[in-house]
Amino acid sequence: MPLTASSLLTDYPKPAGVWDEMMASDGSLRPHYQRLAATLTRLGPGGLAACADQARRSIAENGVTYNVYGDPRGMDRPWEFDPVPFVIPPHEWAALEKGLIQRARLLNAVLSDLYGPQRLLKEGALPPGIVLGNPGFQFACHGIRPPEDTWLHLYAVDLARGPDGRWWCFADRTQAPSGSGYVLENRIVLSRSLPDDIRDLQVQRLAGFYRIFRDNLYRIAPNNIRREGPRIVLLTPGPLNETYFEHAYLSRYLGFPLVEGGDLTVRDRKVFIKTLEGLQQVDVILRRVDDGFCDPLELRQDSFLGVPGLLEAMRAGNVCVANPIGSGLAESPALLAFLPALCRRLLGEQILIPNTATWWCGQRKERDHVLANLDTFLIKGALSDKASNPIFPHTLSAKDRAALVERIRKSPQSYVGQERITLSEAPIWNGKSLSPRPIALRVYLAAAGDDFIVMPGGLTRVSVSPNIPIVSMQSGGGSKDTWVLSDGPVLHQSLLTPDLHVRASDRSVTQVPSRVADNLYWLGRYAERAEILVRVMRVLVTQLTDESTLENPITAGLLMRLLVPLEILKKAPEPPLLLEKYEREALNILFKKDHPSGLVTCIGNLRSAAWRVRDRLSIDTWRILSELQQELPPDGTLTELDDALILLNRLIRGLSAFAGMVMENMTRSHGWRFLDLGRRLERSSALLLLVRGTLTEDPDGRHLLTPILDIADSAMTYRRRYFAHAQTDAVLDLLLREEENPRSALFQLLSISDHLAHLPAMPGRSEPGMKQRLIAELISQLRRLDPETPPEQLGACLEGTVQAVNRLSDRIAHVYFSHAGAQIS
Repeated sequence: MPLTASSLLTDYPKPAGVWDEMMASDGSLRPHYQRLAATLTRLGPGGLAACADQARRSIAENGVTYNVYGDPRGMDRPWEFDPVPFVIPPHEWAALEKGLIQRARLLNAVLSDLYGPQRLLKEGALPPGIVLGNPGFQFACHGIRPPEDTWLHLYAVDLARGPDGRWWCFADRTQAPSGSGYVLENRIVLSRSLPDDIRDLQVQRLAGFYRIFRDNLYRIAPNNIRREGPRIVLLTPGPLNETYFEHAYLSRYLGFPLVEGGDLTVRDRKVFIKTLEGLQQVDVILRRVDDGFCDPLELRQDSFLGVPGLLEAMRAGNVCVANPIGSGLAESPALLAFLPALCRRLLGEQILIPNTATWWCGQRKERDHVLANLDTFLIKGALSDKASNPIFPHTLSAKDRAALVERIRKSPQSYVGQERITLSEAPIWNGKSLSPRPIALRVYLAAAGDDFIVMPGGLTRVSVSPNIPIVSMQSGGGSKDTWVLSDGPVLHQSLLTPDLHVRASDRSVTQVPSRVADNLYWLGRYAERAEILVRVMRVLVTQLTDESTLENPITAGLLMRLLVPLEILKKAPEPPLLLEKYEREALNILFKKDHPSGLVTCIGNLRSAAWRVRDRLSIDTWRILSELQQELPPDGTLTELDDALILLNRLIRGLSAFAGMVMENMTRSHGWRFLDLGRRLERSSALLLLVRGTLTEDPDGRHLLTPILDIADSAMTYRRRYFAHAQTDAVLDLLLREEENPRSALFQLLSISDHLAHLPAMPGRSEPGMKQRLIAELISQLRRLDPETPPEQLGACLEGTVQAVNRLSDRIAHVYFSHAGAQIS
């Protein structure tokens, strides 16, 4: 039975023994939720379901993902979002803001001391085991002083509210806090569903926080800058990281190039980015790589994510890293037990937002207290690299409980006991109605000169189940937008506010890193490879579904043989040449998931290549690529050939849309040139292979001339020009030598020549003009080809041309996609 609009709230259960963010214990609505509740009542179940559907579509279209390790969807797992926001009133936020700024100042002071004079250790305010015995303490960083002694350029605090309504801090994120990009995406998604409510309820904007954060990064750049402005990059672990979407999103939003460790190198104690123009000095690194992985020379030697020599460049003051390497020490749960005393000692103040009560088992009295009351605690790793996966002793079997006690007794310094908190609850949309669900709030702060500012919002995380007291995205939890209300009108803010300093700085980061050029090049090749496969299979499927083929399957058999030089098939089907055999093989190519050169693999390679340059693609371009993969049927499904033809037509439209976006929307930078260069090389090679295969398999041109005109999308051009059936010499002239045909081999080579002429020279990589000579020889070879040459001789010439194209491709990769001997520009 469908719910009525009013039942959205009337069926919501009264809280019992827990703080509900929307409803008081007597069942009345809290004042700051009343206007939102009126909106939800007005929307009713149908309207709220529509909001949730719109949010899901927007998340899917924008490619918003979060990789939960072990989830079969992998990098394609969509971000989980609930359309009912979490609302915080102005007076409550003001108190939180004050306490959070105090906490940031406190942790910054602690880190400054521990990596400096270490008075807290010398005077006994902190046990040495928490610091010197902590894997999170980076000994190599001791003595390195960051600019303005700021250790927390971006800082996050995990908050929970207890049954009494009081806020508690249960974790600090100090080295590379994640989630701030998802906060932005949550706001954008919900603003499309509830734009009037965001305005009418005077919800505070987020853009001002990011502008101050970005401006602070420009400000802390080393003073010895001689260029137009500082060069800032965002360092990511790479596309396999669970929050890679966020890295790409923030890179675009803040205007910083997204780089991986391999994109950077250290020369003369300075950090450089490897670009096509050579090595360009980097001034500030906004990192999303954890401390130990940042420099394999001085930290973890097994790391492939960092930059060898980065710490030495920091010591020399030639680069600023935000947050400085070593700041992860403050994430240690053991430190929570000492923060109230440290706050009084360092700031002369009582701590305003208390921690979850924490006992470090490295002290005998605290260890005995934890063991004596074990079922009332949750147990965590005490040190920063062991702080995840809390244990709830009251849920363990007697055997597992005894084993836990034994581990604590053997290594007490490695564990803390924390008081269990019953998390507050907030309403979520469960698909049918509103229901309460445990939540926690992650709030972000940024350095602003000698103080800190708080983002007016945050990442509200929702438990995956009402019965699970843990909120974790890795456990499959969801998220909400966080609305911090204002007492007065809210000014519209944008990160795009005119700022001549920022604009000038942005011009200095337009160079394309070699890795990005490489990935764009292969994105172009995979896109063209997918289009060639789809066009060939469309012609083949059309032949197989034609009634005339039943009587004469010769053309279909020859088309199958053309798949061999294209490396779609390893070998052609053996005689007898039965139509059923062709159909089965065609269905395998189109729909078999593990076919090495099949459609599923090809589209997957295309999307993986696009994922690696996610920050370089517009939202519309990404949507097109996502829709291509969504067009494919479920895994293991073998569709009928008639259905396959419909699918192939849709894929042609999608691939053509992608090509159109590339040609019409991408700026003509080196990145665009490499993407188009990859397309042109792939198209020219495939076309030459198709023509050579046609000359070999059908030398008199009775069966394959018309199909390859269709494959090359040149049938209409041929008809308009010749008004005749396909003739070998005319078809070869059109597909090989016609400069005005955008599908001809010569057109591709001329385009390649133009791109190579505009790409930068790479001194020391190749002889001057070598690439131009190679392409000029190829163009000359094609122009000299005589279509009336005997097929066998012409096929041999085309084989040589294909090999020359492959040599050119190898030369381009050697010259541009490595920096073994790069020069500093």
